[in-house]
Amino acid sequence: MIAFNKYYNKFNILSISLVVISLLLLIFKGLNFGIDFKGGTLIELRSTDTKINVSSLRDNLNQMNLGDVSVKNFGNEKDFLIKFENNSNKNIIEEIKSNLDKSFGNKFNFRRVENVGPKVSAELLRSGVIAISVALFLMLVYIWIRFEWQFSLGAILALFHDVSVTLGLFSLLGLEINLSIIAAVLTIVGYSMNDTVVIYDRVRENLRKYSDIKIYELTNISINETLSRTLITSVTTLLALLSIFFFGGEILKGFSLAMIFGVLFGTYSSIYIANTILVRLKVSQKTILKDDDKN
Repeated sequence: MIAFNKYYNKFNILSISLVVISLLLLIFKGLNFGIDFKGGTLIELRSTDTKINVSSLRDNLNQMNLGDVSVKNFGNEKDFLIKFENNSNKNIIEEIKSNLDKSFGNKFNFRRVENVGPKVSAELLRSGVIAISVALFLMLVYIWIRFEWQFSLGAILALFHDVSVTLGLFSLLGLEINLSIIAAVLTIVGYSMNDTVVIYDRVRENLRKYSDIKIYELTNISINETLSRTLITSVTTLLALLSIFFFGGEILKGFSLAMIFGVLFGTYSSIYIANTILVRLKVSQKTILKDDDKN
């Protein structure tokens, strides 16, 4: 049996430090919002010349004073994804076409052009924040109803840890935040909660089963009893996400990376945050018996 409980204090200090650092990064550095939230233009190009690369295309566009320009390969070396901030020039797409034709010849096909206005982007950002907040609140209510308030508090703190640290890493690395990342964060919330509920179910069963074992030891027993299920789920999920990250193309890298962070943090927090809250609050057999009497 692995003695997870011996490291509760050390990992609690680590978790608090990570959350504080993440919040400071989010406050002072902020997030690198994509055009979904800042507003701007997205262009998908396909080149007929394999000699044209990202660097030459980026240098050419930077000469047009488009503001913050992002150029990436999209799918393969012939496809490019261009993003730049809002531009007041209504003929900017035609000017870009003309400039590329002059510089590279008629070697580009404009496959897709999308514009996101500042009003729409502000609404998307607000909707994303509301979606994450509502998800956390509903999870709180669900755990409170299914278990006791101590379990609910532990689960929510674990979720808050996972979301804040994941966003903190995105802030630190300067990775782009778009709608797919919001979807990833919501998926992380569900994954982490599922992991926590599995362990909590076993903790509650063991609280009824072992009347003479304190919660400090009992959480350790419960974690070990569910460890094989936790590892199998986490490893198989990570294998799929790593495949998407390395072979899914540029468009899926942000989503898969957020999910990889989320799975790792979700597995960790289910053990070292959700369960340590039960230990700190000194949950006992009396807590479960009182709840059973109410039901």
